[in-house]
Amino acid sequence: VQLQASGGGLVQAGGSLRLSCAASGLTVSRYNMGWFRQAPGKEREIVAAINWSGGRTYYADSVKGRFIISRDNAKNSVSLQMDNLKPEDTAVYYCAVDVDHTLVVQTAGKEYDYWGQGTLVTVSS
Repeated sequence: VQLQASGGGLVQAGGSLRLSCAASGLTVSRYNMGWFRQAPGKEREIVAAINWSGGRTYYADSVKGRFIISRDNAKNSVSLQMDNLKPEDTAVYYCAVDVDHTLVVQTAGKEYDYWGQGTLVTVSS
């Protein structure tokens, strides 16, 4: 299983970025997926998650109303649309897949089984 995250970069505060996570070795539409981030000197935290059908989503309070997680089953990928970015959103963003749970979207990183390599998002003030 491989997850390839892309779309990170440098953006000014108030700008937008769209992260994508392309999967190989598994079918994304069968599993719950999540985006996490880790800022320098901080612990990894969940940003957003989506269940296998796309009918349930979770967002961290800090990104509600600004970020949208979605899946593209035809491309076997999951995306994170990030709008109105803030300097505090600066972090390395990771996508991950949970192959064990389908009914409930998990928010703890330890529940996710496969991880992408991360993509850096830098938001300047």
